[in-house]
Amino acid sequence: MGEQQQVKFPQEVIDEYAALGVDLPALFSAGHLGTRMGVQILEASAERVVGTMPVEGNTQPYGLLHGGASAVLAETLGSVGSMLHGGVSKIAVGVDLNCTHHRGVRSGLVTGVATPVHRGRSTATYEIVITDEADKRVCTARLTCLLRDVRPGDGEQTAN
Repeated sequence: MGEQQQVKFPQEVIDEYAALGVDLPALFSAGHLGTRMGVQILEASAERVVGTMPVEGNTQPYGLLHGGASAVLAETLGSVGSMLHGGVSKIAVGVDLNCTHHRGVRSGLVTGVATPVHRGRSTATYEIVITDEADKRVCTARLTCLLRDVRPGDGEQTAN
């Protein structure tokens, strides 16, 4: 599903996580599910997260992009933004995801852009707009993440 691209983070953010033993770009290469679906995170900050996903391999029986695939892309991008907003002392956990599917897509690449709606101390909400290659809106999603304190052992799976 294509060559893996490096996630773009501000260098100071990479350095902050590296001091804790966490390889941030590797952590947010989209995870196991995102990797299987071909999700690529191209740009990431608390203000804006951009990622792509191929339609091929992520379709429903009628040959259209599966709504669940759009949800995976949306939750991945919104979670990255929430995590970056929360900082190294917080973990972002999705608690609510709403997706409205506007049009079907049969081929190509879709692009999602997540921008914050609310960034608080205990929750973060992002709007994620997914478009096709013609820049037509395919899906609009909203994700709210709980920002909880890091607990011992939280990073054990991600630090390697």
